[in-house]
Amino acid sequence: MQTNYPAPGFALSRRGALGFAAGGLATLVCGDQALRSTSGERKGRDWSELSAVPAQIGMIAVPRRLSHPVQHSSATVAGWQDFKRRFITSDGRVSDNGNGGVAHSEGQGWGMLLAVALDDMAMFDLLHDWTRRNLQCRHDALHAWRYQPQAAVPVSDHNNASDGDLFIAGALLRAAWRWHRHELAAEAREIAADILQTLVHVVGGRTVLLPGAVGFEKARSVTVNPSYYIMPLFDELATVLPSPVWQDLRTHGLALLHDGRFGPWRLPPDWLEVDRATGKLRPDPDRPSRFSYDAVRVPLWLAWLAGTAGEGGGTVRQGEPALHDFVHYWHRFGPTPPAWIDVTSSQVAAYPAPPGMAAIGRVSAGAASTGRDAIAKANENPLIGESLPLVSASIDYYSAALTLVSRCVWQECCDA
Repeated sequence: MQTNYPAPGFALSRRGALGFAAGGLATLVCGDQALRSTSGERKGRDWSELSAVPAQIGMIAVPRRLSHPVQHSSATVAGWQDFKRRFITSDGRVSDNGNGGVAHSEGQGWGMLLAVALDDMAMFDLLHDWTRRNLQCRHDALHAWRYQPQAAVPVSDHNNASDGDLFIAGALLRAAWRWHRHELAAEAREIAADILQTLVHVVGGRTVLLPGAVGFEKARSVTVNPSYYIMPLFDELATVLPSPVWQDLRTHGLALLHDGRFGPWRLPPDWLEVDRATGKLRPDPDRPSRFSYDAVRVPLWLAWLAGTAGEGGGTVRQGEPALHDFVHYWHRFGPTPPAWIDVTSSQVAAYPAPPGMAAIGRVSAGAASTGRDAIAKANENPLIGESLPLVSASIDYYSAALTLVSRCVWQECCDA
């Protein structure tokens, strides 16, 4: 069983690339150029129409922790200014300096989320405009995952990345709440609808989120990325697009995090394989079986989930065993854990984790008790708060982003 229904005229290639059905006009262009459908007609969205949103969108109750602005520390505010100066171009592209200056939907979504958190509407609008013009060039509301600024065709792969789409949709909805801009909630709703329609499958009895629309399905298995299960955003998007599928994703995502941990430290790998017949999980045999740069985000999302306890999203206790295992792992290695560990062989990297990973470890330590109250009390923990790494300690975009997101998650949970 699966829930994705490609638009008429499009076909999903088994080779892992977006293909086009016979007879269509194979023209998809990102940027300011025309986007055409298979019929040859212009398919560019008239975003002005989204201002006529249903009245109930503007009446959705804002989650309690977001009902008043968070008072961010001076270090977090300074970190945001530093991040903008080093990693956001003048036209609104988040530059991944660790990967040749490319932009990703992930980075654009993180930038938009951070802009909302820091009440920076001008930067949000700049990031949003660039993202919409350059990455929203598919046949649906999802985003191409990568933009290569030096390439003749900057967007050569129109596949999406589910985490990027979730970050962007979540940022749009939070911006709608914060600045009372209902048209942004309508955009979030469109993206959310295509996430559910295109990316949610039932595999071996598990409701899973595909990492992208194509390239992750085999005859006998499906590959998933545990760090793409950003459960607080599932709950928030359910307010603007009610569906039981969000709860299924949350429930099955927590089960996946429970079942998909391996080795003496009980850690998830970056990529998991789900057996189509049985739902059994194992590290994806086609990729390194490492708890690394992707999977390190899992405890951050669980810590964030702890901050939503009591808001109708279930109980944080479901995620506690995993959080405790993460904390035990980091405590074992002290302040400089390795950048990765192989969950099957226990081999570790010969170099330390960057500051952004250390930030996640510290936030996880504070959230590993139970729920919002424990997190608020843990604000006096010397591992948390102002002892988090500074953004300036990170050389690359990814570590800096992890640091800022960790700071915002912590302060949102504590101040809510």
